[in-house]
Amino acid sequence: MKEWLRLLGFVRPYVLVLVVSVVLMACVGGAHALIALLIGPVFDRVLNPASADAPVLLFRLPIIGQAVYLNDLLPSWIHNVWTMIALGILAVFLVRGLCDYFGNYLVNYVGYSAVTDLRQTVFDKILRQSAEFFESHSTGRLMSSIMNDIEKIQVATSHILADLMRQIFVVVGLLYVLLEKDWKLALVSLTLLPFVLVPTARIGKRIRRTTRRAQDDTADLNQILQETLSGHQVVRSFGAEAYESRRFRVVARRLRSSNLRYVAQQALSSPLIEFFGALTIVGLLTYARTQIKAGQMTTGEFTTFVVALLMLYEPVKRLTGIHNIFQQALGASQRVFEYLDREEAIQDKAGALPLARFERSIVFDAVSFRYPSSLNGFLLRDITLEVKAGDVVAVVGPSGAGKSTLVSLLPRFYDVTAGAVRVDGHDVRDLQVASLRRMVGIVPQDTFLFNDTVANNIRYGRQDVSVREVEEAARNALCEEFIGQMPEGLDTVIGERGFKLSGGQRQRIAIARALLENAPILILDEATSHLDTESELLVQRALGNLMSGRTVIVIAHRLSTIRRADKIIVLDQGRICEVGTHDELVGSGGIYQRLYELQFLEADRLA
Repeated sequence: MKEWLRLLGFVRPYVLVLVVSVVLMACVGGAHALIALLIGPVFDRVLNPASADAPVLLFRLPIIGQAVYLNDLLPSWIHNVWTMIALGILAVFLVRGLCDYFGNYLVNYVGYSAVTDLRQTVFDKILRQSAEFFESHSTGRLMSSIMNDIEKIQVATSHILADLMRQIFVVVGLLYVLLEKDWKLALVSLTLLPFVLVPTARIGKRIRRTTRRAQDDTADLNQILQETLSGHQVVRSFGAEAYESRRFRVVARRLRSSNLRYVAQQALSSPLIEFFGALTIVGLLTYARTQIKAGQMTTGEFTTFVVALLMLYEPVKRLTGIHNIFQQALGASQRVFEYLDREEAIQDKAGALPLARFERSIVFDAVSFRYPSSLNGFLLRDITLEVKAGDVVAVVGPSGAGKSTLVSLLPRFYDVTAGAVRVDGHDVRDLQVASLRRMVGIVPQDTFLFNDTVANNIRYGRQDVSVREVEEAARNALCEEFIGQMPEGLDTVIGERGFKLSGGQRQRIAIARALLENAPILILDEATSHLDTESELLVQRALGNLMSGRTVIVIAHRLSTIRRADKIIVLDQGRICEVGTHDELVGSGGIYQRLYELQFLEADRLA
């Protein structure tokens, strides 16, 4: 019930449309009842000429007992019984068809709209999660939840919801016909329903668990698919096609087993209903023989009763199937709501301040940090560091020393475990996250580009800028030459992750993006570590344009950048072990000198 109430919350904006669809579906249910009621006059009046002149009684209104005659519902000039009944049948089918069409459309409109809103809400929620969330949840599983899990909910809340409403009103209408014709016989006929509904409810609970397992198997399959397709070069390089095929086959067969288990469970309700329905019909026929012989019931009345009962079993059967599909949706909704209920690790606190400009300094004040799920203790310990506005600060150290983690604390990709990071005296946790990140531009080691045009990748996050500004940023990032050689220039689509470009070209696109962002603080995270010598020289020149007039934190950059840094910070095992300029540290006999001799001395000799 809790899950259903949450799902219904997404229907609230469309409640007026839903009410109209409910009214239309009620008309559909009433039309089904009228169809059953019109069967009786066919046998008693049309096929019995002796009673052709009597008024055609349809039913009596509940409570007040007022009789409703077909003669009163049609024009007075129609006197022929068959004409009245024929027109009545045509009118009922026409009204039922129109109401069913529009009611079905409106219910689907509500269902699809509500689920679209739900999918958007889940997507927005995931976008706001911290880096730690994405490290602990695979891309394949997240994609499976946003697409496949919500697809199960969409099926239940669109055309299955329409079918649910239709069948409920049909059941109500036909139950009235049964009770109106012979309420005692109706109650006897319906005593077998609990023997069908109770097992169906229990089967539904099993279906929910089975669906959850099937959705997990689907997520595993998506994860393998996403990893294999994204890493297809690695797969081919190591000849691992057979291994990946086996992995895919194992999970695909596990998914098949879960789906077949669902099919077996949901199919149980149909034979139950059919068997108990047959028992009911046999009993009714036995009862009807005695009643008709005794003159207590006409052939037409009994036919109406039996037809209504037979018509009733079909919607009951459909309702059990619908119940199973809704159980599927509930099973799928569990993972979706887990994401919605997850607290955002990085968010604005109450009264957070906007950061309009950066003027003085960045201070790491006794900062310590450990990942929430880490078993290895603190990655950073008691880091105290000041970066003044306009300075270029290089952070170097062995692999795993915590360099990238340290700079990721500034834009609040993570929050410190102890201490504080301050910008112009403000703890970054007291600032609005969006305004803080607008002050920080990042050129990462692994540039991510989207499967879009060059222009849209450069203006990413700044969709309001003009083409002229994009061209200027590309020129300053030294992108003009290779963009000019592209078939459509700035409008050329560069492929997934920019695979149509070289590593140096991708880095220069990232630099152009940072130039256009024009943030006063710049983080360079090993931006030339994977480039050849020629590409590195071009990227270094572009970086020179980008760094001009900005406060820069450089992680393990190449010799030329480190040498002109105002301050070099040496990290080792999460602590600052050396601080100084290149000239001060190169002869100190410490870690920096060792790194210099290992990495930079050969570069000096070649230069």
